[in-house]
Amino acid sequence: MSQAEQTHDRFRGLKVVEMTVNAGPVKLVEAASFNLAAGELVALLGPNGAGKTSLLRGVIGLAPRESGHARIDGQDTADMQPLKRARQLAYLPQNRPLAWPNPVRDVVALGRFSHGAALGRLRGTDLQAVQSALAACDLDTLARRSTSTLSGGELARVHCARAFAAEAPLLIADEPVAELDPYHQFRVMDLIRDFVDQGGGALVVLHDVVLARRYADRFLWMKDGRIVADGSPAETLSAERLAQIYGVRGDVDGERLELLGPL
Repeated sequence: MSQAEQTHDRFRGLKVVEMTVNAGPVKLVEAASFNLAAGELVALLGPNGAGKTSLLRGVIGLAPRESGHARIDGQDTADMQPLKRARQLAYLPQNRPLAWPNPVRDVVALGRFSHGAALGRLRGTDLQAVQSALAACDLDTLARRSTSTLSGGELARVHCARAFAAEAPLLIADEPVAELDPYHQFRVMDLIRDFVDQGGGALVVLHDVVLARRYADRFLWMKDGRIVADGSPAETLSAERLAQIYGVRGDVDGERLELLGPL
């Protein structure tokens, strides 16, 4: 059994209870509560400005909370030491600036930092994890290239590979398929789905409802800083929901989903 599989076996889930995140007097997230179990891929859906990124940052413990908690296997993420938190969850933020150009392999290897790996001296499970992540994200031929020479889509795949290389049991990703062409959108979501099917958990912000329905076990719908619905795609996806959340007309009939334009 690999180190990743052993870690996933120990992952019992994420529990978020009445979490509120403020920016001064403005409530970005209000009283959010949900659970995420091992083996679950949860898609976080909502319009721009709904509070999705703030919710992720509150869950991780990177944004100060006014109230509530977010616990992985009983321990609040805000109380974890950074290295322990990095071993428990891999975070793929929406904005992913690099301080300076580096070879692709070195950026992906940053995912192993919490495991004590040293850049340029990867061996054993660290080397295997990096090589597997590069291959999974179609980056083998780019491994020695400087990140400054990559397209936006190629760079997005590099950051996905870094997150996968961490082999943390929980993946939290903010728009992981942004800037990717359709083929690589499917590839990245296939990787996340495989990760979850092997016992991990994933909370993923997506704007493509069709893609979300294809891959997610559950939907969390957000609007105006609040979670307004939580359930399976079959339970929560409807024309009424699309109108409520996005202000668009939609035709939802069984497996068919078509967005028809603004209300």
